[in-house]
Amino acid sequence: MLSVVADVGGTNIRLAVCDIETGELSKLREFACAEFVTLDAALVQYFATLQGEVKHLCIGIACPVDNDQIVMTNLSWAFSKQALKEKLNLTSLYLINDYTAISLAVPFLNDQQKIKVGGGEPVENGVTAVFGPGTGLGVSHIIKPADKWISLDGEGGHVSFAPNTREQADILLLLQEQFGHVSAERILAGQGLVNLYHSLCRLEGKQPVFHEPKEVTGAALANECPLALRSLNIFCEVMGGFAGNLALNLSCIGGVYIAGGIVPRFVDFFQASDFRKYFEDKGRFKSYLASIPTYLIIHDNPGLLGASVYLRQELNII
Repeated sequence: MLSVVADVGGTNIRLAVCDIETGELSKLREFACAEFVTLDAALVQYFATLQGEVKHLCIGIACPVDNDQIVMTNLSWAFSKQALKEKLNLTSLYLINDYTAISLAVPFLNDQQKIKVGGGEPVENGVTAVFGPGTGLGVSHIIKPADKWISLDGEGGHVSFAPNTREQADILLLLQEQFGHVSAERILAGQGLVNLYHSLCRLEGKQPVFHEPKEVTGAALANECPLALRSLNIFCEVMGGFAGNLALNLSCIGGVYIAGGIVPRFVDFFQASDFRKYFEDKGRFKSYLASIPTYLIIHDNPGLLGASVYLRQELNII
């Protein structure tokens, strides 16, 4: 019998076989979600490549998972947990938020799988925050009240965007005209980079040239467009302020970790940015935040790693 873990985002689905005893991952595959009409079609195709029957499945997925009916936030997939379990003939099926999975990976990262960006040393088993700009903006916290890591689920990416400069406030006003409520995800996501760039173009009275996140990032890193470069700088500033808010919310003395597919694409730029300045810029609590470390996760598949941790904990292996 096999155990499989999956990481389902708004763009890609990653899958692997999990060794229940050791947690080792094998048979890693990645597909574009757009290749499949439904999630079960992707799972069936992957299962067909394996030698053995899959009986345990843990899926980290980018949407709320509280109800039987699952509807993805940034993708058209929708399905019933119970129906999926029956169709795949599983003994156990666990659906967890994708950032529940990513957060549970954090305690098991080694020093080569993360980059420290400022602050002091983490307090062992202290409350830890994890967030990540990608297709959307995922957020989670983890605690260890006894011998088990527990992820505190939420939809923190949809809190209201809080500007920290006049320029950011001007951008907020423009985005309010477009969206009404402006969440942090409207900035800290792939499309958020485009939102920033288009807003700056409007403020400067210029016609936008770029319409895809990779175009904005590429122009910024190549120093080909001042507004693209400013957009990436503001992205890092807003990310710092958001991370600092997370650290204050639950006293995250275990550190704040950045995941997601965007920031690892410009590591050097990020490290040289004002991220840490805005992380600590919280008035009377600046010295408090200065001691809290921040990290960039560079593990290739933290969602799969975390899903394997969850599965093994639920099956009482660890």
